[in-house]
Amino acid sequence: MPHVLIVDDDPSTREALAAIIGEDGLTTATASDLREARIQLVRQTPDVVFTDLKLPDGTGVDLFEDLDPRSGVEVIVITGHATVESAVSALKMGAADYLVKPINMQRVKAILSRLPRAGDLKAEIGTLRGELRRMGRFGLMLGNSLAMQTVYDQIGRVAPTAASVLLIGESGTGKEVAAQTLHELSLRRKHSFIVVNCGAISPNLIESEMFGHERGSFTGADRQHKGYFERANGGTLFLDEITEMPIELQVKLLRVLETGMFMRVGTTKEIETDVRLIAATNRDPEQAVLEGKLRLDLYHRLNVFPINLPPLRERGKDVELLGQAFLDELNNRYGTKKAFPPAVHEMLASYNWPGNVRELKNYVQRAYIMSASDSDSTATVPLQISLSKSSAGTAVTIPFGTSLAQADRQLILATLDQCGGVKTRAAEILRISLKTLYNRLVEYGEDAHKAAVGESGEVSESDSERH
Repeated sequence: MPHVLIVDDDPSTREALAAIIGEDGLTTATASDLREARIQLVRQTPDVVFTDLKLPDGTGVDLFEDLDPRSGVEVIVITGHATVESAVSALKMGAADYLVKPINMQRVKAILSRLPRAGDLKAEIGTLRGELRRMGRFGLMLGNSLAMQTVYDQIGRVAPTAASVLLIGESGTGKEVAAQTLHELSLRRKHSFIVVNCGAISPNLIESEMFGHERGSFTGADRQHKGYFERANGGTLFLDEITEMPIELQVKLLRVLETGMFMRVGTTKEIETDVRLIAATNRDPEQAVLEGKLRLDLYHRLNVFPINLPPLRERGKDVELLGQAFLDELNNRYGTKKAFPPAVHEMLASYNWPGNVRELKNYVQRAYIMSASDSDSTATVPLQISLSKSSAGTAVTIPFGTSLAQADRQLILATLDQCGGVKTRAAEILRISLKTLYNRLVEYGEDAHKAAVGESGEVSESDSERH
């Protein structure tokens, strides 16, 4: 039978918690300070510890030192309204959740209903680590580069807790997939996972969408509407592009996160919600604060556990692993057995993918669609490169004093490299004919000539089109 230790210097709090926990069929032990709590820990290792942060002889956080990390004991910290920041610090140290006094007993019940599954969840995360070693997969995520293994370790640690998570990464790095993986590995996975793109909702409607509205609360409100916080109750709410949320609504969001209460538009009746929040942004969040796009207090509340998702250019061979996975998905869907030709493999490895995983997936789909129906390989299609926004590796530095001919050579070879060796696309970007590009490559020497015609000495299909 699960056992719970309650540590609080207030007798009424201990009695109330013991009563509600006992109703769920769990055994309890109580302590009024750290000394008594340590005695109880020796007598019987609990499954769950409810502890006040402020104790006569120390803090509840001190108990972390007395608990074996391998024991799987879940710690719930209890705090007053004035010490919410301390509770957040406890979450960072490994606490599973926190309660604010006066304690809401419904939240206690919700916590207890999830905690018995925590041990199984941690075992499942261990199993996923085995799959990562064998297949390069971690839940819904794919890739076994060192950069991604760091992300998986962070997800594995924070997923079973109640801590808010802030995902930071460039557009297309897979923030939504990471958020869903967090949800699937959390104690809330049997409840809803709701995605909200804060930048895709009209500023006039976002409050209604977030918190809901009552019938007649504004023109066109012909029925009661439940918002995202109400629909996500018990589950996870993923707020993508959080810096696009109107600043005045961020104040109300902060209040919900701190109190667990909100009101529908058109009413003064408060509604309780139990939601785990995951937010994401492709901006530097600290810069967004300086620019007035994100409130500082909300940033600190969201930034309990930040996770940085690496861009694809920093993930090495994950590019080929992901590309093959996208192709396998298309082959399974349409009953084909297409493979990438050597030219595409080279392109996957040499291009830096500024659009990240999203751009890679789109490219694989284009290569598949453009291939002949009776072919066993995909087409070698040009990359759709945009030079409107430079990324790492796309800038060409030409020192003062460089001759025009040398600058011309450097620019042509750098453009060809960024195009993954696809000369038709490089010629389009440089605004020269394919014949001119080919002649320049021959002029630049043997290495460039090989890049143009291939190691075998045969002219590629795109080169054969020159006049």
